[in-house]
Amino acid sequence: MWMAETFSSWLAGFTVCFALVASIGAQNLFVLRQAVSGRHVHACVAWCVLSDAVLVGVGVAGMAQVLDQRPALAQALSVGGAVFLLCYGLIAWSRLLPRRAGAGAALQAGAAAPPTRRAVLWALAAITLLNPHVYLDTVVLMGAIGAREPGAFKAAFVAGAASASLAWFLGLALAGRRLQAWFARPQSWRVLDAVTGCTMLGLAWWVWSGTQVA
Repeated sequence: MWMAETFSSWLAGFTVCFALVASIGAQNLFVLRQAVSGRHVHACVAWCVLSDAVLVGVGVAGMAQVLDQRPALAQALSVGGAVFLLCYGLIAWSRLLPRRAGAGAALQAGAAAPPTRRAVLWALAAITLLNPHVYLDTVVLMGAIGAREPGAFKAAFVAGAASASLAWFLGLALAGRRLQAWFARPQSWRVLDAVTGCTMLGLAWWVWSGTQVA
């Protein structure tokens, strides 16, 4: 009986998290870009899984109620996230601008000096922690759902969420590796940057609109 209830809580966390994480967002696009370039992929996957587990755990422990009771804090996080997403989208679009002959193709193909693992993880951490959509999914939504689990089964719910995150980001990394041949063409990078820019600006507008309504 105990095993069945534990598995039920784990499955609930897995299902909800997988449904939320499997969408085009800032974090997913960043991991996909790293997987395509073949740089620090394992570190990125580890960070994403760990951050999801921690954020869901914090939400289950009660942070969802704290944010609900302090709208000023939630709004400040949203405004900061909107600004960050706007800047990230504009940077992605800036890579579409024409460059000097020879230099542009090299940069678009990822031939520029590769960033260090620390720089990549700092960028991924910023994308994760400054994006209010992440808090909405993990801390608020999943936290509220997981908080309903009785006692010790909350841990099973968080473990299920972490398992879903691991499965998704490993799949994303594998998909990125299989797309390396396609991204050997500079034009493919331009397509990815265009999609990234549109996505980030769309998310920024969505987040900013939410702060105005609030």
